[in-house]
Amino acid sequence: MMRFFRVVKEALASIFGNKTRSFLTVLGIVIGVGSVIGMLSIGAGAQDSILGSIESIGTNTIFVMPGELGEVTNAKALTISDVDALSNRMRAPHILRVSPMVMSQTNVSSGENSLTTTFFGSYAEYADISGIDLAEGSFFNQTDIDSRSAAVVIGPDLAEELFGRRSGVVGNEVRINNSPYRVIGVTKAKGGTQFNNPDMQGYMPITTMQMRIVRQSIPNSVSYIIIQAQDSASIPLAIEEAQQILRESHRLSARQENDFTLTNQEDVANIAGQVTGILTVLLSGIAGISLLVGGIGIMNIMLVTVTERTSEIGLRKALGARKMDIMIQFLTESGLLSLIGGILGIGLGWAFSFLIGNYAANSGVPLVPVVQTETVLLATLFSTLVGLFFGWYPAQKAANMEPVEALRHE
Repeated sequence: MMRFFRVVKEALASIFGNKTRSFLTVLGIVIGVGSVIGMLSIGAGAQDSILGSIESIGTNTIFVMPGELGEVTNAKALTISDVDALSNRMRAPHILRVSPMVMSQTNVSSGENSLTTTFFGSYAEYADISGIDLAEGSFFNQTDIDSRSAAVVIGPDLAEELFGRRSGVVGNEVRINNSPYRVIGVTKAKGGTQFNNPDMQGYMPITTMQMRIVRQSIPNSVSYIIIQAQDSASIPLAIEEAQQILRESHRLSARQENDFTLTNQEDVANIAGQVTGILTVLLSGIAGISLLVGGIGIMNIMLVTVTERTSEIGLRKALGARKMDIMIQFLTESGLLSLIGGILGIGLGWAFSFLIGNYAANSGVPLVPVVQTETVLLATLFSTLVGLFFGWYPAQKAANMEPVEALRHE
């Protein structure tokens, strides 16, 4: 043990004896570790946000999207007629509720406050399907839909942006695309994500949105349809019923492929998880290149160190030092360089994640990077292994020197 501490002490003395050179050497490791931690934390935060967004839509839900999965050539617009067919309980006994959805990025303002956010046009059933709870007021009803009422329900964050408060806003007026609308309800806070922040969204009757907000080339077309099955066990049967109804509604023959896609929450969550996982690995791989560059820098500086200390190596070998002793000495030095770089890189990665989170929040995209303990440990361990790997050749070169030749070196 004493011998180990002596080797570490000598390695640290060598490192701090050339502070500037050592700092420049570990800089690549610092950037590499910081980048890996930052990318992995952003990826983890994005995955959590996407999954939270999907779960916030509601339980036992099935999404009907135009076009077959991965195909757009056979896409056919979904319409209110499809919604009516799916709502027939005689034909679809395992489907509990159906709501068409039309969405649009829309300008909304109140007084001097103005911003652009997402508004959804839907049926009154959407509140039950997605589990929307009201902090005050009420959701729009069938009368509002039939009369194309200029009524909106807004999220608490949107209320804060427009009125400077989250409560006491029911009955106030907002302007959407310069037309007046009355606020009839404010939803309870659910928490925002970078891909879907329900607290910053608004809702209105679908008929109002179709008439006033969205210009439709196909009458009564919708962006997508949400179906709620009777319960979790009914989801496969509900999907089967919905597929049969839509194929009949779209007049598809037995040889024709579906021109729509049916997915449930689990499918969407799995796809989202795979996509974010691939992106995280890709970004981390790119960031990991910095670690390899840093490792090459360590190899370079260790080769210079071996050349500078050739006489010292020869003297140690002449006094009885073994090859293994020399190798351990130089491997310890390269390993410590990487470890120091890794520790500094942890701080850089944390700061990078914090800055990205703040920037996203200030941009209206509340991304919350998640710095995981295993990520920090993995990046630090990998950086140390990089140092040992790239330090092996210089250490072996030092260990294989002949004492007589080394002592003659000037």
